[in-house]
Amino acid sequence: MTKWDKEYLGLCKRILNEGIEVENRTGINTIKVPSHSLHFDFEEEFPVLTTKQLFFRNAVLEMLWIYQAKSNDVRWLKERNVHIWDKWEIDENGLWKANQLVLQKDGTFKKMEVTKEFGKEYAHTIGTAYGYIVNKFKLTDKLIDSLTNNQNDRRRVVSLWQDDYLDTAVLPSCVWSSEWDVTDGKLNALVHQRSCDVPLGLPFNITQYAVLLHMLAQVTGLKPGTLDWSIKDAHIYVNQIEGIKEQIKRGEELEDLEAPELWLNPEVKNFYDFDNSKECKDVKVLNYKHHGKINFPLAQ
Repeated sequence: MTKWDKEYLGLCKRILNEGIEVENRTGINTIKVPSHSLHFDFEEEFPVLTTKQLFFRNAVLEMLWIYQAKSNDVRWLKERNVHIWDKWEIDENGLWKANQLVLQKDGTFKKMEVTKEFGKEYAHTIGTAYGYIVNKFKLTDKLIDSLTNNQNDRRRVVSLWQDDYLDTAVLPSCVWSSEWDVTDGKLNALVHQRSCDVPLGLPFNITQYAVLLHMLAQVTGLKPGTLDWSIKDAHIYVNQIEGIKEQIKRGEELEDLEAPELWLNPEVKNFYDFDNSKECKDVKVLNYKHHGKINFPLAQ
């Protein structure tokens, strides 16, 4: 079993064994632990799960949508056959609707259709979140400039959490902050996640930031170092439990598979030149063997 699979399944077992069941806005309860930490050394392996299939192209394109295209427009993803954000897309009238738990005056919760008005200027977007924040505050450009021209910088913080823009975001950033460090010619990152859907979100997020780190290292003349990951509220939705048990069973009973390798086009010297078309030609995962797809329900 890969190191990442082992640590991931360890987290899943911890949640199932130690977690507390709680209510949340989606109306589907979660089993949660308050926090968890992970560490990755890229000299050991590149993290892509093998106990279930990870759709690598989709993960990379979502990351490029945020940090390279700096977009909040869901149509950009749809054009590339990526549908991760479809349920959070504001409609053509500037409205977003979802069924969520609403706190009543008597202190109880009732599931109701919630409608939020953003304005037509936000049609087909997710509002002022993720790529919107990256673009407004030029976060990618500032990070690359710092890595290129001031490698001893200790203020290299990228924050997608901006209080002034939370009310006009459909979903405030879950992976909301990253800190970047250069030590002995290696690029390292510490990433913070305020809320973590472990079956669906975490495998994508880890691989995305691992790819981002390798891309930034390549274009700034550095080597990939380490990735540390801190999670607040690591949870499994109750309707995902059977799928997670199946994945744990795979880890215990099926043959161990080797970790895949990341390939980046060595000709790319500028982060904005990495191909972000549907084919995503400049980034591939090589020798990726897995034990197949597991379908997990999405809570909105």
